[in-house]
Amino acid sequence: MKKDIHPIYYPKAKVECACGNTFTIGSTKELIQVEVCSACHPLYTGKEKTFDKVGRVQKFKERVTKASSLKEKSKTTAKKGTRKKAR
Repeated sequence: MKKDIHPIYYPKAKVECACGNTFTIGSTKELIQVEVCSACHPLYTGKEKTFDKVGRVQKFKERVTKASSLKEKSKTTAKKGTRKKAR
């Protein structure tokens, strides 16, 4: 292995978050500053806004049934207005 080509490894590198949380890890940088950590990230804190997928599917099904019922109504009214008289 070549000498002096590898970065210095810091086994006790300090990580500072914007929220004020600090912890140590091993890294090639002595100080790491991050904006979001596991203490303030919405996914880990439970403050994440989740979408109600069931509600979205239900809304879609309602739109489909409404559209199909409108098509049925338009077909029946169109048939009534375009009847041909028997000769």
